[in-house]
Amino acid sequence: MFARYKKSGTSSGQPVAPAEAPATTAAPKPAPAAKPQRAPAQPVLPDRERKRKERISEVKVELHRRLLDNLNLSALEKASESDLRAEIADISAEALEEMQVILNKEERSTLIQDLYNEVTGLGPLEVLLQDDTVNDILVNGPQQIFIERAGKLSLTDVTFKDERHLLRIIDKIVSAVGRRVDESNPYVDARLADGSRFNAMVPPIAVDGSLVSIRKFKKEKLGIPDLVEFGAFSEDMAMYLEAAVACRLNVIVSGGTGSGKTTTLNALSSFIDDSERILTIEDTAELQLQQTHVGRMESRPPNVEGKGAVTQRDCLKNALRMRPDRIIVGETRGEEVIDMLQAMNTGHDGSMTTIHANSARDGVSRLENMIAMAGIEMPIKAVRSQIASAVNLIVQASRLQDGSRRMVSITEVTGMEGEVISMQEVFRYQRLGLEPDGKIIGQFTATGVRSHYSERFKQWGYNLPPQIFEPSVQV
Repeated sequence: MFARYKKSGTSSGQPVAPAEAPATTAAPKPAPAAKPQRAPAQPVLPDRERKRKERISEVKVELHRRLLDNLNLSALEKASESDLRAEIADISAEALEEMQVILNKEERSTLIQDLYNEVTGLGPLEVLLQDDTVNDILVNGPQQIFIERAGKLSLTDVTFKDERHLLRIIDKIVSAVGRRVDESNPYVDARLADGSRFNAMVPPIAVDGSLVSIRKFKKEKLGIPDLVEFGAFSEDMAMYLEAAVACRLNVIVSGGTGSGKTTTLNALSSFIDDSERILTIEDTAELQLQQTHVGRMESRPPNVEGKGAVTQRDCLKNALRMRPDRIIVGETRGEEVIDMLQAMNTGHDGSMTTIHANSARDGVSRLENMIAMAGIEMPIKAVRSQIASAVNLIVQASRLQDGSRRMVSITEVTGMEGEVISMQEVFRYQRLGLEPDGKIIGQFTATGVRSHYSERFKQWGYNLPPQIFEPSVQV
């Protein structure tokens, strides 16, 4: 009946591996003696539902095993979705009859969808990956999966069967991109087929089960108008940033994890002229540049023998020989910082990168620390002079307590005063209060300081109106 995608030598008439005996509904355990202060015992319906859910999960595992035993997976690559779903439905129907398991229409439909995801996708994670409202998927062991929506974390009812099930999905992801994860190499960075960033850490390093984090890839790139509409920054700030990027100022986007650094960097890149040659360097390719002349590079970890690693610094050194107009580094976090600063100082104006820092001043300190980590011994004044001449603008992004992401500060680096890097804040986000539902009330405002690069803007044909640098009236 369903032999189209069966392995050769397998027929529906052959005996099938014996399934687990259908679970009989266990008699409810006697309720413990109620304490005087507690309410009466709850009905047993939730317990029955839990047991039925566990039973369906066991059935799904058994059906998945049978699918792997019977289906010719190499032939499935050319199968249409409808044919594969029909095949899975036929095999499931026969197996459920043999196992004497009765499911209603909704449960059967859900089971077939789950099995389809197991065979072709990433199992329980597939439904979360297909949900466009989910930004992050965070797995803390097989029984605990969190998601982030609109900046807020929430626990889902999605689970894996057990740790082996979770490890199988992890292995399926990393093996697809030629990487591995096991006890000898317990953590891995990878990229899903749709571009989503994937990170996993497995036991024994992960104590209570494998840890997985997925930063979902945005199918639609957010532009400057979108971010202004969402309240990430103001129109005046957008006007200023357009002039800064077009006039080839070197920009660093600073912020914490999940604050929107990569999104901001993507948006800023839209101001780059289409005639320029851009090279991007990332550990995990996430940037979505729309220009015509873009060369993308991605670092590579060492192989099983510990050889073959290609670091961001290697890519950056090579990029300098590839005649770039601008170099964009997805994230600077180590010794590649010295090469990035050298590039900014030696004719590659308009380069951009991101760093982890809590403020513009902290960002400068981070750059100093990363130069020290690179093992380069330089006087602190020389280090700061290098930073001051290389970096022109620091854009600070932040995720606020209500989950919203804001560009909380735009700061110019103006030079050196003695042994201190001189900086001035041009725009900031001013918090005014808190609504009853926890939403932050605030406004974007200029600080009243005229831009240090005003003359440069004029020379490039950007005559910014003076009023954008005037502080807003508090509302």
